[in-house]
Amino acid sequence: MSALHALTAVLHLMRPHQWLKNAFVFAGLVFSQSWGQAHMVQRVLFAFVAFCCVSSFVYIVNDWHDRATDALHPVKRHRPLANGHVSGTVAALLALLLVTLGVGFAHDNTPLLTLLGLYVGLNLAYSWRLKHVPVVDVSLIASGFMLRLFAGTWAVGIAPSRWLLLTGMFVALFLGFSKRRAESFRDHASKRAVLTLYPDALLDMLMAATLAALLMTYSLFASSPEAQLQHGERLLYTIPIVIFATLRYAYQVHQGRGEDVAHDLLHDPWTISAALAWAAIFLSPHWW
Repeated sequence: MSALHALTAVLHLMRPHQWLKNAFVFAGLVFSQSWGQAHMVQRVLFAFVAFCCVSSFVYIVNDWHDRATDALHPVKRHRPLANGHVSGTVAALLALLLVTLGVGFAHDNTPLLTLLGLYVGLNLAYSWRLKHVPVVDVSLIASGFMLRLFAGTWAVGIAPSRWLLLTGMFVALFLGFSKRRAESFRDHASKRAVLTLYPDALLDMLMAATLAALLMTYSLFASSPEAQLQHGERLLYTIPIVIFATLRYAYQVHQGRGEDVAHDLLHDPWTISAALAWAAIFLSPHWW
């Protein structure tokens, strides 16, 4: 294998496109408008990098654990450990390097180290056992997103908004159940085992329930006195955009997309346009 192919395989093993999920770390910084405080920005960036390193570490450990079964899977057999493009030794050394870097970026922040430890523990429990238990599996995925939110608020000294935390929780649950529903469209041979315990009608109900809760909590957050005081009327004008973006994502799920949240969000021009419109409104001059 050439050096370029080897490097590509190593990068694939780390799944850097999944680092988009770690953007949850920036939520507290954005909504508190603390980006003008250099020390705060640095702490949040360190938290983001630490989560990127540790999340890649978790992916590598999970792929090593599942390498034998992945080799028999019609889709997962292309993963670098399953197809032999990356050896177990190289994967172990890379995992050690990543977890060392992650701890290094958080070494002077005890709350962040605690959250990273919880993240690793929950993800290993999910990967090795609990991903086969309905509802528990998605709840653990959502917990990972909530730990990122706490890392970007409590762990760096930003007081978390209760509405932000509630909205974040329902975003995570909606994305988790959407992922399961998207996976349900696969042929039987490539479905994950837990989907045999998830009736399609139940997944549709759970998607609808968490989507409704997401839109309700975001709307309450956008219209709350706290948000009005800090952001003026701007967040109110983002509510239709959030509604559109989430409904668009639900549509994509029922088109068989949505299994890889990070990939699909980055490849749908309508979702990207909605994100840009949201940012344009949120970052507009404070005269609304």
